[in-house]
Amino acid sequence: MISRRTLLTAAIAAAATGGLAACAKEDAPSTGSGSGKITLGFSQTGSESGWRAANTKSIQDSATAAGIVLKFSDAQAKEENQIAAVRSFIQQKVDVISFSPLKVTGWDTVLKEAKDAGIPVILTDRGVEADPSLFVSLLGSDFTAEGMRAGAMLKKLVEGTTGPINIAQLEGSTGSAPAIERTKGFADAIAGQPNLKIVATQTGDFTRAKGKEVMEAFLKSHPEINFLYAQNDDMALGAIQAIEAAGKKPGTDIKIITIDGVKDGFVAMAAGKINGIVECNPLLGTQLMELVKKVHAKETVEKRIVTKEADFLQAEAAAALPTRQY
Repeated sequence: MISRRTLLTAAIAAAATGGLAACAKEDAPSTGSGSGKITLGFSQTGSESGWRAANTKSIQDSATAAGIVLKFSDAQAKEENQIAAVRSFIQQKVDVISFSPLKVTGWDTVLKEAKDAGIPVILTDRGVEADPSLFVSLLGSDFTAEGMRAGAMLKKLVEGTTGPINIAQLEGSTGSAPAIERTKGFADAIAGQPNLKIVATQTGDFTRAKGKEVMEAFLKSHPEINFLYAQNDDMALGAIQAIEAAGKKPGTDIKIITIDGVKDGFVAMAAGKINGIVECNPLLGTQLMELVKKVHAKETVEKRIVTKEADFLQAEAAAALPTRQY
């Protein structure tokens, strides 16, 4: 049976080759702030990590620079708050709605409400499992590719190592696109390698505190762990505290790969506590505002826009650290 995710992926891929018209409704009523400026309603997931804080600042600063009126809402990690925010934006008749969805499901109804109101929707950072016609574009990282890059990095780091590689995995928030896709990408990358085994996996909710808590439990139940794959830097930084408290040396006794590339992660990597970082760029603000302007002007935009990112190993950390913007 073809899954809904497969159909969505196929639809986006087909649309991305030629672009889609940005208008949600040709006969949509005039909306906005009444000032002549474009009004953007944006719902953020919350403030769970350094990455998210940088993402929020990028959006707020870029809206100001672009002369766009920003109505910003923090969902505080609750999907119901995000849905309520989107409905509030519809009632306020903003020109464009954008949000970073906490979870991949549960969006069809409110997205249809936005489309019926003639307000185009841009997804940022994360995708959803919904009818692709209900949003005009998705701007953000390819999370499956990030997971695969992390798996490839792990294989490079353990090249020539004898004995089993017992991997602990700290997943992101349950039901979120990055958690689902980074898990899949990593599993695909290490498949067929009998010496690479995930012995423990659990959500750390993308937070430092939860990463520490879960890693403490992992170390008690699986003392054989010698590698950690954390799906964001904050969870890895919390896990490092747990590893050190257990009398082990992060980066040596337990090698660590993480995703994001926030400054604190590079500081830890420069200190030898993280072995590799797969970058996920949070600075989407400028691209988002350019996209908002095109969508509002009913220009053709790509259905899927992937951000540019890089990978860094420990030897590159010190040189890269001064250039980190977040």
